[in-house]
Amino acid sequence: MPSPLLAEIDRYRPELTLAEACTPPASWYTDPRFHELELHTTFARSWQYACRVDQVREPGCYVTVEIAGEPLVIVRGNDGVLRGFFNVCRHHAAAVMTEPQGCVKRLTCPYHGWTYTLEGSLKAAPAFEGAINFEPAEHSLVPVATATWENWVFVRIAREGPSLEEFLGPEVIAEVAQLDLGSLHWFDRQHYVFDCNWKVFVDNYLDGGYHIPYLHKGLDSVLDYHKYTIENGRRHCLQSSPIVSRGAEAATGSVRKGDRALYYWFYPNFMFNWYQGIMDTNLVYPRGPNQTEVIFDFWFADVSDEARDFNRNSVEIANRIQGEDQDICKSVQRGLNSRAYDTGRLSLRREGGEQLFHQLLHADLKAGALGA
Repeated sequence: MPSPLLAEIDRYRPELTLAEACTPPASWYTDPRFHELELHTTFARSWQYACRVDQVREPGCYVTVEIAGEPLVIVRGNDGVLRGFFNVCRHHAAAVMTEPQGCVKRLTCPYHGWTYTLEGSLKAAPAFEGAINFEPAEHSLVPVATATWENWVFVRIAREGPSLEEFLGPEVIAEVAQLDLGSLHWFDRQHYVFDCNWKVFVDNYLDGGYHIPYLHKGLDSVLDYHKYTIENGRRHCLQSSPIVSRGAEAATGSVRKGDRALYYWFYPNFMFNWYQGIMDTNLVYPRGPNQTEVIFDFWFADVSDEARDFNRNSVEIANRIQGEDQDICKSVQRGLNSRAYDTGRLSLRREGGEQLFHQLLHADLKAGALGA
C-alpha cells in the first residue's frame, strides 16, 4: 500500500495534455513533508546556481552559500581549478569559512584550527600528534560537483548525476551563447522575501505573461502581450515578447528597450530576464514551506559612472515589479491553505511552461518517495 505522501504525489497526473491538465494539489505547497522531500531530491540532485565567476576568479578567492540546507564553500585553487566543498570541518563539524566571501591562502576552521589547502586536503590538525590510525588524507573536505556556465558557477550536491551540460542540454547552451552574456557586467544584488512556497513564485514566473496585464501595468505597457510566446525544452522554458515603445509608461519605457524581452527559466529555480544591454538573474530558494527568498543579480552592458542613474532606475523598476509579485504570491499562499481550494486548471494558451515545471517536479518527488 503506498505511503500517504506517495499517494498525494500521485494525485497529480503528469501524462495529461495541457488542455486537460490541472496544477498539483494544494498540499504540495503547504505540507512541510513536501518541503523536506524537495530539499533532498529536487535541490540536491539538480545543478544549483552558487555564485558568479568573477567572485572566484583568482586563487584563494572563495564564496560560502547554503543550498538544500547544506553549507558549501566554492574556492579557486592554487592550480587554477574551481572546486566546491561542504563547508563542514572534518573534526567537529564547524563551518570552516564563516564569511560570505573573501580571499585566503588556506582554509582554516576557527574552532580548533584544522587547516585545509585550497584544494581541500587536510594540511594541519593541531594537537593530533600520536593519534592512532589517523590519516590526514582521509580527512579532506568533502567535495561537491562544480561547473561553470556563462557568468555563473553551479554545484550539484548529489554524488551521482548528469553533467551541467547534460542537465541543461547542449542546444540551450548554444542558444544562450548567442546573447553574448559575457559582455555584461555585474552591478548590484537585491534580496526579496516572499510569504509563499517557492513553487508559487515559479508558477507565477511561468504563467506565460498571463498575470502581466492585470498586475504589472508598467511592464505591460512595453510588452506586446498578444505576441507573447512560450517555448519549452527538456528542462527549461523560454518566454518571449516583442518590446513596444508607443504608449509605454515613462519610467518603465526609459529602461526596457530593444526588440524583444527574453525570460529564461531553468529547472528548478534559476531564471534570467534579458533586455537590450540588461540582464537580471533570479535565484528562488525555499526558506520553509511558507517562505521564499528570491535573490536578484543585476547586470548591465555599461556600469560606468555615466550609466549609474540609468542602471539604478532599471533596478527600481525591478523592485516595483517584485513588490507587486510579493503581494499576489502572499495572496495565493493564503488561498492554497483554504479548504475551498485543491487544484486549478491551466491555460492552454499561456501556461505550458508551468505544466513542464510540474511534470519535472513530479518525477523528482516520486523518485524520492520511492527511494530511487
